[in-house]
Amino acid sequence: MARLIFVTGGVVSSLGKGLASAALGALLQARGYTVRLRKLDPYLNVDPGTMSPYQHGEVYVTDDGAETDLDLGHYERFTGVASSKSDNVTAGQIYQEIINKERQGLYLGRTVQVIPHVTDAIKEFIMRGHEGLDFLLCEIGGTVGDIEGLPFFEAIRQLGNELGPDQTCFVHLTLVPYITSAGELKTKPTQHSVKELRGIGIQPDVLLCRSDKPIPTDDRRKIAQFCNVRPERVIPAVNLDTIYAAPIRYHEEGFDTQVLKVFGLDSVQQLDLSRWKNVVERVTKPEGEVRIAVVGKYMAVKDSYKSLMEALAHGGLANNVKVNVEWIESEVFEKDDAAVYLEDMNGILVPGGFGERGTEGKIAAVKFARERKVPFFGICYGLHMAVIEVARDLAKLEGAGSTEISKPKHPVIALLTEWTKGNALETRSEKSDLGGTMRLGAYPAVLKPGSHVARIYGSNEISERHRHRYEVNTGYTKQLAEQGLVVSGWSPDGRLPEIMEIPDHPWFIGVQFHPELKSKPLAPHPLFASFIEAAVHQSRLV
Repeated sequence: MARLIFVTGGVVSSLGKGLASAALGALLQARGYTVRLRKLDPYLNVDPGTMSPYQHGEVYVTDDGAETDLDLGHYERFTGVASSKSDNVTAGQIYQEIINKERQGLYLGRTVQVIPHVTDAIKEFIMRGHEGLDFLLCEIGGTVGDIEGLPFFEAIRQLGNELGPDQTCFVHLTLVPYITSAGELKTKPTQHSVKELRGIGIQPDVLLCRSDKPIPTDDRRKIAQFCNVRPERVIPAVNLDTIYAAPIRYHEEGFDTQVLKVFGLDSVQQLDLSRWKNVVERVTKPEGEVRIAVVGKYMAVKDSYKSLMEALAHGGLANNVKVNVEWIESEVFEKDDAAVYLEDMNGILVPGGFGERGTEGKIAAVKFARERKVPFFGICYGLHMAVIEVARDLAKLEGAGSTEISKPKHPVIALLTEWTKGNALETRSEKSDLGGTMRLGAYPAVLKPGSHVARIYGSNEISERHRHRYEVNTGYTKQLAEQGLVVSGWSPDGRLPEIMEIPDHPWFIGVQFHPELKSKPLAPHPLFASFIEAAVHQSRLV
């Protein structure tokens, strides 16, 4: 059975739990252990895909079609282990499962309570399917003291008792703020956070202390005394220039070493962190830089595009350049000329999204990129905007648009009504529920031999992750191709366009899927690496 590591967040700040879990997973991997990471979220949404990007950031999609918390993206990027539906659960999903069982009479008329029924369901989720692993890391969402999170804390407390100290480790992330007016670090938030955690029966084994400033030895001893942990297990987590330095810095501070000692495991073997050091070297000492405009509609909350931000950075790593991202609200193009904002950009990317707001601005950005020969990358909704732009401006299909927005005269983008998943045919209609009705997860695609994307991938067969309801209408692909926008990637059955490109443009590619979800710092996605390469070339022309 895998050893369990529970990562919880402090009263003042839970920022960084996902990063801490991911970095620890990467360190354990570097030591030769097998690991898996899971996220337990206390919110009541049954389907994370229905949550607003403004409130929750991006929805991360796994190969098997689960819509999950964005922290699973951190897990995959740092460990390379593909996440699945079994790696993220919400309180809403737990409660729904229990209510369904009660309605089916499976509790035989007994009173259904938080303890034991909810906590047992949480424990079952944690303990499910980790055979053959050395470590299972479970991050508890939210912060200690949140009323909705109490069942999760109670569940892991019970597991700690049931499995014993040699099988469980509790890591608690806290904040040690620096008070500028006083000129000192304050340890009280950490003390009170641990007090709150101990009040519900959990004694942390290791403290990871977030801070803007280095934490002096005396302060670490003070925290250790008040929090009932050893001084060497108070690990500083000082802010870093790049998140990819976290495995290196955390190892230097003894994070992985102390976690292994909790389990009584030897930690004397040397780690090879050279690949992470190479990533940090490329981040901190680039040979050049490019400017990429991301024209979207959720600019106020950058976590709405978390995986996209990281994938662009990975493209920079592949080319040893710094990627400076200019986040531009698409609605500004509906008032001003696109050139005002895009004239000095080396590349333009239109990401995914939903709804009508800002669409005309995105179309204007596409037109600028196409006419000015600026590298253009359209992802999901970005592909749709490119199709609409070419249909209107080049194919002269007046009123071309998407049925997601209106009832256009020429529905070049239309509702996806049926598709094949495995051996089954799935269908949807306009009356279907919005939640969970999209084409989700990994699907294969066949690329046109000799196409730009086939050269980029180095293969004619790929698999990428999807999250959408609307597709390019195949009834218009011939007219679009006559204007230069061709389908270069199809679903294996030849029914769904997956990739479109303009061959005589320096770099103009739109994809129906989300390649950013599979990009990693140690393995940048080929599309992002190629896009940034084209942007580097463009920067030398300006």
